[in-house]
Amino acid sequence: MIKFNIASINTCTEAEGPYKRLCIWFQGCNIRCPGCCNPDYQAFEARHIMSLEDLIEVIKEAKTQFGIEGVTYSGGEPTCQQNLPLLTKEIKSLGLGVISFTGRMYEDVSEILEGCDVVLDGSFKEYLHETKRRLLGSKNQRIICLTERYKDCIDNWFADHNKVVEVSVGSKIIANGDKF
Repeated sequence: MIKFNIASINTCTEAEGPYKRLCIWFQGCNIRCPGCCNPDYQAFEARHIMSLEDLIEVIKEAKTQFGIEGVTYSGGEPTCQQNLPLLTKEIKSLGLGVISFTGRMYEDVSEILEGCDVVLDGSFKEYLHETKRRLLGSKNQRIICLTERYKDCIDNWFADHNKVVEVSVGSKIIANGDKF
């Protein structure tokens, strides 16, 4: 049985990418960037083990109930989930888009991120704090558009620095944008 270690799921958010999305935060990260916004999700410990089938059911319910347009992977480190390409394939079969964060360089993990529409890559560098692009924590991180699905969002949604995005993760609120 294919399983995933899930830290948290938000079934409808507009803060984790363009349009209404479901966001999955995976448990476990071996990159451990200093200043990480999700330190509670770094440990490789069983949090909420979910089968592929159960995870797809949650996504289908969110699509029906909230009209989500896509799914965002966050973490922890999504590429630590060995069956991620299978999940991506199932999500895409539902007609949904997929955006993934990774602290690694895309070129090093392109196989496990196969099928994603957009990848936000690069390790978080606290001293390079990003204030212009939404969702990214530091200026070294890239937005890689792999399909046409979100091509128009790159210049407007991700680069809309007039808006502040706040994300509540555990006991922290992370703000991104030029208005703090």
